[in-house]
This record gives sequence, C-alpha cells and structure tokens, in this order.
Amino acid sequence: MSTSRFRPRPGEALALISALGLLLTEEIALTLAEEDQRPVIGAFLVAASATGLLVAAAVLLHRWLDTRRPLPLPPPGPNGRDYSARALEDFPMDAVRPLLLTEHAPQLGQLYSAWILARAGRPAPWIARRLGIPLAVAQLLVEAARD
Repeated sequence: MSTSRFRPRPGEALALISALGLLLTEEIALTLAEEDQRPVIGAFLVAASATGLLVAAAVLLHRWLDTRRPLPLPPPGPNGRDYSARALEDFPMDAVRPLLLTEHAPQLGQLYSAWILARAGRPAPWIARRLGIPLAVAQLLVEAARD
C-alpha cells in the first residue's frame, strides 16, 4: 500500500511554487542591481534562498511524516467496533463489481477497508490517498455510505 505519490497536494504545490518564484525573483533582482549594491542584495538573496530551502524541506518532512502516521481506528458503532461482518452488510457490491474487473483494480480487502472508513465519516480523497485506491472508487463508496 503506497501512500506517497509524485504529485503534490494543493498546499504543498503552493509552498513549492512560492519558493521557486522567490528564487526566480532573486535572480532577476541580482541581475538588475548595480555593481556597488550587489553585495548587500546578495546577502538578502542568500537569506531568501535559505528560507526557500527550509520551506521545501518542511514540505518534504510533512509528506514523510504523513506516510508514517498510522491509520486511526473508526469510532465505535452501536454494536461494538465496526470491524465485524455486520459492518459489510450494506456494502455496494453491485456498484463495485465492474471496478474489480479492470486492469489495475483495487483488492477486495482494500474496498472493504475503504467502506468501513467511509462509514466512519472519512472523506473520499483521504481514503483514496491512505489506501492507494482510485479517487472515483473511494467517492463511490463514500456516497453509498451516506445513503
């Protein structure tokens, strides 16, 4: 179960684009500066570059910590924990069956886990990211759990 993906999440993308924009602005400012102002501007640019590197490191550290965080247990149901066979009573097998026949289909155990997490109120993007299943499948299960 791989939870790390190459594509950054929206918050991470914004932080990384901001850091790259800062580096580009630094290069333009240093190019346009006069010769006697370059040491002062260079010192500011070194500090700004270090800040950009720290932002990138923080984004990568957050991603690494997110992959190491264990899945939380869902809240207890009215008849004990929702890990029993009763938790799968309303599982939408007819809607999921065509998805199981595709080439890179998720495993049935992943779908059962996604169903239990959807019944516990987890959003579809969170389920898809944590279990490594397509977002469309997670969305289908979340919508079925709401009904």
